[in-house]
Amino acid sequence: MTDPTTMSCPVPAVETERVLLGHGSGGRLMAELLGDVIAAELGGDVTSEDAATVDTGTAEVVISTDSFVVTPRVFPGGDIGALAVHGTINDVAMRGARPVALSLAYIVEEGLPLDELRAVTASAARAADAAGVRIVTGDTKVVQRGAADGLYVTTTGLGVRPPDAQPSAAGGRPGDAVLLSGPIALHGTAILSARESLGFEAEIASDSRPLHALVAAMIEAAGREVHTLRDPTRGGLASTLNELAEASSVGVEIDEDSVPVPPPVAAACELLGLDPLHVANEGCLVAFVAPTSAGAVLDAMRARAEGAQARRIGEVTAGHPGRVLMRTLLGATRVVDMLVGEQLPRIC
Repeated sequence: MTDPTTMSCPVPAVETERVLLGHGSGGRLMAELLGDVIAAELGGDVTSEDAATVDTGTAEVVISTDSFVVTPRVFPGGDIGALAVHGTINDVAMRGARPVALSLAYIVEEGLPLDELRAVTASAARAADAAGVRIVTGDTKVVQRGAADGLYVTTTGLGVRPPDAQPSAAGGRPGDAVLLSGPIALHGTAILSARESLGFEAEIASDSRPLHALVAAMIEAAGREVHTLRDPTRGGLASTLNELAEASSVGVEIDEDSVPVPPPVAAACELLGLDPLHVANEGCLVAFVAPTSAGAVLDAMRARAEGAQARRIGEVTAGHPGRVLMRTLLGATRVVDMLVGEQLPRIC
């Protein structure tokens, strides 16, 4: 007879010494990669924020860098050029800064049509001009056919932060209102539909857009009472709220019926078995704001096109620090966890 104390249940082996697609998801695996490998080797000066502040003695400068590998490179609502500009502007803005300049670098695969490169560059230029931000420098490298999947774009953004703006991932406080600027999951479902020819393109377009003017309006309305700002890109709203809850050592509770999911997005996610809370966004933000200022900030957000559908979706709590809970439509409460693994690669 087999001794039950010596028996074991086989479980899937987990690869721990090689990079997986899931390490780029914006969820738990990515957090582990950044913390345990990259930040551990670089040392204590590396921030876990999307952008870092640098005190120059005369002004507080905010700097952020990002890379874009989206496929397809043109999608409903945008393309890789405009997306790179918007994404970098938004990372700088989430620290309360006014973006002033960008760099733009290409890794181009041999064989890419020059007309496509012209179109992407023109789109980036239009996006920067519309946002009032200059593209001032960059770099171009060409690699052999098959080494870069057409075109990769890297950007760096530079901004200046006024003294009355101090949002940070660790700034959340119990009692804060959780505000969301608009509908979620548009970008990820638009990319997936275009990539797989699912037929949703006519109804769903990416929300890619700059958010710095919206942030400026929020700061003007409440200054340092805007404690935390973040744009929920890879990993979606769920992963972002978990990151902020952990960084601030607070709990977060949200209401399912307050989170805006457009009906075509909800239908697409249901069909594909996706949770909209885990689907990427490129044109909305989440904020933790002092409760006494939440109304004024909401009014300021709703006065702008990019915040017209802003709403309060929950609150920050002292209980269950580092965890996010959602009150469901059925009256129950469930844990909202970070994205684990890779839901949809190559989205930004």
